[in-house]
Amino acid sequence: MESQPWEVPIRKFIRVNHKIRVPQVRCVGAAGEQVGIISTSDALRLAQAAGLDLVEIAPNAEPPVCRILDYGKYQYEEHQREKLARKRQGSTVLKEMKFHSNVEEHDYQTKLRHILEFLEKGHRVKATLVFRGRENEHRDLGYAVFNRLIKDCEVQGISESPPRLFGHMLVLMFRPQQSKQDKKPAGKPEAAAS
Repeated sequence: MESQPWEVPIRKFIRVNHKIRVPQVRCVGAAGEQVGIISTSDALRLAQAAGLDLVEIAPNAEPPVCRILDYGKYQYEEHQREKLARKRQGSTVLKEMKFHSNVEEHDYQTKLRHILEFLEKGHRVKATLVFRGRENEHRDLGYAVFNRLIKDCEVQGISESPPRLFGHMLVLMFRPQQSKQDKKPAGKPEAAAS
């Protein structure tokens, strides 16, 4: 039977109910309590009595660990976790802002404002400064621009490392600084007025 594009296969090696072929299993009840090591047929009877499924959670353990749960709900929750992991995985975007060592004040402020907007949106920022011609003899001016940039961005972002020189180019990477609200797990507000 061919799966539909919206159906994501969870794990193909999960065994459920009568597909569990070992003589004994370590059984975990529906509420998470340890039932103990019992025969597979007894565990299956317990699951059927509760109207749930016997699902093999850890097949490589000795004896394999099985849990009594609603398999459809388990598949749904597993699918949601994978979906959330995929969503978070590709969320980082790298933006680049180019500078010169003799940047004027207004240009610097404009570029700084753009960098702060990128960091606020959660993007990483790569700041590059290219030395041309005689500017190579005054690289300290480029380092001064980047040190000023680090100080100006410290509220919104953190520099991942000090400015690094690659040939004629100075590179500095910023990542967004996580606020206290971002670190808390998402959930319902504690005091919800109705």
